[in-house]
This record gives sequence, structure tokens and C-alpha cells, in this order.
Amino acid sequence: MSTLKIENLNKTYSNGVKALDNVSIEISNGMFGLLGPNGAGKSSLMRTLATLQEADSGTAYLDDINILENPEELRRVLGYLPQEFGVYPRITAEQLLDHMCVLKGFTQKKERKEMVHYLLNKVNLFEKKNKSVQGFSGGMKQRVGIAQALIGNPKLIIVDEPTAGLDPGERNRFYNLLAEVGQDVIVILSTHIVDDVRELCTNMAIMNLGNIVFKGAPQTAIDELKGKVYQKIILRGELEEYGANYPIISNKMVGGQPLIHVFSENNPGNGFEHVAPNLEDVFFSKINTGNVIV
Repeated sequence: MSTLKIENLNKTYSNGVKALDNVSIEISNGMFGLLGPNGAGKSSLMRTLATLQEADSGTAYLDDINILENPEELRRVLGYLPQEFGVYPRITAEQLLDHMCVLKGFTQKKERKEMVHYLLNKVNLFEKKNKSVQGFSGGMKQRVGIAQALIGNPKLIIVDEPTAGLDPGERNRFYNLLAEVGQDVIVILSTHIVDDVRELCTNMAIMNLGNIVFKGAPQTAIDELKGKVYQKIILRGELEEYGANYPIISNKMVGGQPLIHVFSENNPGNGFEHVAPNLEDVFFSKINTGNVIV
């Protein structure tokens, strides 16, 4: 069982943006969801943990490895699938993974071949091993990305926005693969897609403006909102008025009109109906209404 422990991590970019603001969190084996809107600081945290950038202050340990002071040691046990996984389009899946094994330090050809075949089987691409990755679908390319992230039996795997652009079938296959991988190691799933976290993760955190604004089990967060979420369909022109009078969690269009969800300890009346909360309500309540969950 591995443990990732982050304490008081800070990062401010040269343009003055504070991407990480005293971030502290502890993560153990399994699928951990890092949820947040674009610009929340998720990618900054992932890049720091992946040793692609330095923090200004704070500490991060994977077991006894000091990530910030010993990046080379961390990289030996790290698997990383960035948001944009680049491939060499004119080589086969087998050749690509073999090349990645070389980059990871595996020099024995027989060992690499056995590893590559094992990984291709694991991601269900063995039959496509001699096909050029140029012709792969988005989901297949992501599976190659997961395969390269698994090289060397990593203790920590970071996947950044992995299902963006995938169709529903490809997303489901990717979910199943990630869930299987996450049984034995720490997998951090960084995403702005609520469904990714709801489907896959037993624990999660929500980031906003460089801060961790919630950490816990998705169902726990949902339970804390029970009896406190109400909805109503309103006219488009009424949205500003309702926003001034009610703590709106979210709004989306239904049949051409805004459907608003509001947070309220008591029934607000005025045509609002009680609705069972979901993880999307948790997410928006944290980033839109001043962290209403305590």
C-alpha cells in the first residue's frame, strides 16, 4: 500500500497567477478523482507531481520518496498520461511501446518484448500491435497511452483529462481499464467531467482557484446535500433576478428554458421543487456559491 502525502504546496507563475495555494492532501491506493473547472489548478498540481515543474514551497512525498527533491527517483515509479498524449504516427503500436520502454531504461530486448506484449494484451490491443497508430481511434490512442503509463509497474499513475473527445463507447472501455489498473496502485484522475469521477472513484477532491475546497467520498458529499437542493424552470429573462435572490448552484437549458438548481436549508417556495442531489450539484455548490458544504 502506497501513500502520497502533499503538504502546503504553492506555485505562482511569472504572470502573477497563483495556481496552487497551500494545497495539502493525502491519497492512498485506488482511483482518486481530482475534479475542478478549467483553470482550477488541477494540471498545475499534476505537472508538479509528475516532476514537470517545480513548486515554490511545500512538500510532496510518495512513501519515502521526496518528489520535489528527488524527481529522478520518483520518475522510476511514475506512470503519466498527459491531456495531449502525442504519438509517433508512422510506427506501429508495438514499436511505439518498445521505444517508450527504452526511454524508461529497459535495455534488454527480450524483456522489452515480453513487457510490450503483456501491456498490449492488458489494454486489449494485442491484435493491433502491427498496425500504425496513425489509424487508431481516439479511444485506442488513449489505451496506448495507458499502456505506456504502466511500463515498469509504477506506484503512482497520473491521468490528466483522459476521456476528453472520446465517444461514449470508448469512454466506457477506458473506465473499465482505469478501474482495473486502480486496484493495485495510486491512480489520480484529473478531470472537469463529473461523470468520470462518479463512475470511477471512491475518493475525490474538488479544486477551485488553486485551493482544495472538498475532499472525501463522492457519496458522502452527495449525502451532505440531501434535502437542500431545489429546482425550477424559469424564463431566460428571469435568470439575473433569480440569481440576485437565490443561491443558484447551477443552471442548464431544458427545452429552451433555464433549469436552475438552488441550495437552501428550507423549501424556498415560489414554485421550487425538491430534487435529489447528485455529484454535479456538489461540484457546482463548491465552485459557485462560496463552499456551502461544511
